Amino acid sequence: MVADFKKRFWTSLGLSVPILALSPMIQGFLGIEGQLQFKGDLLVLWALSSLVFFYGGWPFLKGMFDEFGKKTPGMMTLIAVAITTAYVYSSAVVFGLVGKIFFWELTSLIDVMLIGHWIEMKSVMGASKALEELAKLMPSEAHKVMPDGSVEDIDVGELQNGDQLLIKPGEKVPADSVVAEGQSSVNESMLTGESVPVSKEKGDTVIGGSINGEGSLTVEVQKTGAESFLSQVIDLVQQAQNSKSKTQDLANRAALWLTAVALGGGALTMVVWLFLGADFAFALERTVTVMVIACPHALGLAIPLVVAVSTSLAAQNGLLIRDRSAFESARNLKAIIFDKTGTLTEGSFGVTDTLLFESGIDEPQLLDYAAAVEAHSEHPIAQGIVKAVEKVKSVADFQAIPGKGATGKVEGKNVKVVSPGYLKENNLEVSDKRIEELSAQGKTVVFVLVDDAVWGAIALADVIRPESKDAIARLKKMGIQTMMLTGDNEKVAKWVADEIGLDEYFAEVLPEAKSKKVKEVQARGMKVAMTGDGVNDAPALAQADVGIAVGAGTDVAVETADIILVRSNPGDVLAILQLSQATYKKMIQNLWWAAGYNIIAIPIAAGVLFNFGIVLGPASGAALMSLSTVIVAINARFLKIER
Repeated sequence: MVADFKKRFWTSLGLSVPILALSPMIQGFLGIEGQLQFKGDLLVLWALSSLVFFYGGWPFLKGMFDEFGKKTPGMMTLIAVAITTAYVYSSAVVFGLVGKIFFWELTSLIDVMLIGHWIEMKSVMGASKALEELAKLMPSEAHKVMPDGSVEDIDVGELQNGDQLLIKPGEKVPADSVVAEGQSSVNESMLTGESVPVSKEKGDTVIGGSINGEGSLTVEVQKTGAESFLSQVIDLVQQAQNSKSKTQDLANRAALWLTAVALGGGALTMVVWLFLGADFAFALERTVTVMVIACPHALGLAIPLVVAVSTSLAAQNGLLIRDRSAFESARNLKAIIFDKTGTLTEGSFGVTDTLLFESGIDEPQLLDYAAAVEAHSEHPIAQGIVKAVEKVKSVADFQAIPGKGATGKVEGKNVKVVSPGYLKENNLEVSDKRIEELSAQGKTVVFVLVDDAVWGAIALADVIRPESKDAIARLKKMGIQTMMLTGDNEKVAKWVADEIGLDEYFAEVLPEAKSKKVKEVQARGMKVAMTGDGVNDAPALAQADVGIAVGAGTDVAVETADIILVRSNPGDVLAILQLSQATYKKMIQNLWWAAGYNIIAIPIAAGVLFNFGIVLGPASGAALMSLSTVIVAINARFLKIER
C-alpha cells in the first residue's frame, strides 16, 4: 500500500501542474488570465482532471464504499464526497452550467490526501518480524555424534529425539536436550532472564538457543519442533500479538463528524435556498462552497504531520516508534514493568564489595592477584573481576579448577580464585557475617587464596545502571507505579528493587509466566508498559499495552515491541511518556485547527449572513481551507521533547 500511494501521489502531482496552469481561477489569482487559453483548453483541463480523479482518487472512492459497507463512514468518505462534488460540479461547468471550475481544488485535495496517507503509512513499520527473529536464534546446523563415534554436521530440521550432539565452546545449543557427557556453564539469559551462567553437567537440561560456555558438551536431544521451549515462546508471542486491541484513530472520529456536517450542511443549504426562491445556480454555488470549506485538507495532514514530526524527533533522541496507536496510548500509562537484566542493570558482572581477612594487604592488591588469574577465563564472573583493575599482572602455570575456579602463580605466589564449594571440599572455614549478608543480597561471592591462605573475598553482582534510580524516582513523581519482572532469584530481585526504589517486583518468573504477570497488573485496571531486552521478555512485551524494547537486546525483543530505546537508558522511558503526552496535545490542537474553524466558516459559506452583505464564494472558501492547512503544518513543527 505504501508503494501504491507513492506511485499515485507522484503521478497525480505531475498532472496537477498543467491542471493548475489551465485553471481559470488560478490564472486570475496570478493575474495571467487569458494568457494560457487556447481552443479546447477546458476540455484538456477536464481530461487531465478526470485522470487525477479516477486514478489518484481511486483509494478514497474505494475507501468510501468500504466504510459504507462496514457502516462506519469516516475520513475516506469525507474525502470521496469532497472530490466527487468538486469533479461533478466542475465537469458540469465545463459542459455548459454557469459557475466556477474547481478542478484545481480537486487535484490539490487528492495530492494532499495521497501524501498524507503515504507519510502516515511510512511512519508506522510493517507487521512484527518477531517470529522470524525467534527462529533465527536456533543454529542452522548441528554436530551429530554417529554410532561409530564420528561427528557429522546435519541440518537442525533433521534432528530427532534421542540424537546425540556435540556442543563446542561458544556454540548455540540446537535443541532442548539433556547433558550426556562433559561439564560447562551455559548462558541462558536471553531465554530465561537468569543473569548468571548456569553450570551444566551430566543429567542437566539445556535449552535450545542458549549459548555454551567454556567446555564441550555431548547432549541427547529431548524436544524438537513444536515441543521445544523456543516454539512455546513463539506461540506466546503470537497469542499476545493477536489479542492486542487497536485504538481508534482520532482523525477518523473527527472525519465522521465532519462528514455528517458536510453532507447535512450541503443538502440543507441547497434545500433552504431553493425554498427561499433563489435560482438553482446560486443555491448550487452556496452548496459547493460549503463542501469546499469542509474539504479535509488540514484534517488529512493534522495527524500524519504530527506523527512524522514526533517520529523524527523521537529518532533524534534515540526513541524509535514502531506502533503509533500504542505510542499515543502511552500518555495514559499507570504502571511500567521493567525487566532486570540488561534493562535496569547492565547485564554484566561487576565488583561490588571486597572483604579482607589477612593483615598487611589492601583491596587493590587482592583484586590485582585475583584479576591476574581470572584474565585467562572467559567466565562472566572472571571478566567482572578483570574489569575492576587498571592493569592485569602476568600469571604462570594457569589451570582451571572445573566447576570451582582457577589457579596460577602471580609474583611467585600460588593464587587461587575459588567458589565457596572449594572451601568446603578442602575444609577451609571463613567465619564472617558480611559474607552471609552479601549472599542474602543475591551477590556472587568468590574467595582469593594465596599460598593456601584465604586472603579475602570478592562479591560481584549484575551492575545497576547509573540512570535507573533517577528514572524510577521521576516516574514515581508522575504517579506511575514502577515494577520489575525477572527470572532471577528472590535475593537478587529484592536487592535491585531496594537499591533503586521500585514499588513492586516479581522474581523467579518463568518466560511462560511473564505475560501472565503483565495480565495480572492489567487486571488491576491499569494501562501497563513493559520494558525488556531478552527473548524471555517477548511475550510480555507483546501482551503489554505498550511494549518498550531496549535496543541493545535481542532482535526478538526489538521486533515484538512498539517502541525501541536505542541507548538502553531507563531514563528514555520517561522521555517516551513525555513525548506521547506532547504528541497527543498537538494532535488535538491540529484537529481543532483543521476542523474547528468549520463551526464558523460553514454557516457563513451556507449564506446565513447574506442579508448583511456577507457572502463567501467558493474561492474564499478555498482560501480559508488553505489557511487552516498552513496553520496545522506550522503548529506540528513546534512539537518538542521536554528533557
